[in-house]
Amino acid sequence: GLGFNIVGGTDQQYISNDSSIYVSRIKKDGAAYLDGRLQEGDKILAVNGRDLKDLRHKDAVELFRNAGYDVSLKIQRRVQPQNGPVGHRDDGESGGLPLVAILVPGLALAAAAVWILLRYRQRM
Repeated sequence: GLGFNIVGGTDQQYISNDSSIYVSRIKKDGAAYLDGRLQEGDKILAVNGRDLKDLRHKDAVELFRNAGYDVSLKIQRRVQPQNGPVGHRDDGESGGLPLVAILVPGLALAAAAVWILLRYRQRM
């Protein structure tokens, strides 16, 4: 299998007034877990280009079962609430932009500016 469970569908709405298909569980050491991109709570919009809109749960399950070896998923990442993350994070990350992502380009620009200034002064 693909290594994850789904919920939802027109006949089994996971969220009120929303018949979309959602990832309910990623199976440890399954294909989705090993790939690492899919997350619990993600909405699956399409499988191998086939739109999942307005499908019954069992029809969506059948699409996944017949998806083949190379599977392409179009997903919508779950929305994080403003007051904290969904689920738990035990990787120690704050979820923000790492400081190094700001400092390294800034330092590189500053070094380039100093080098240009020094080269300009030498020519004078």
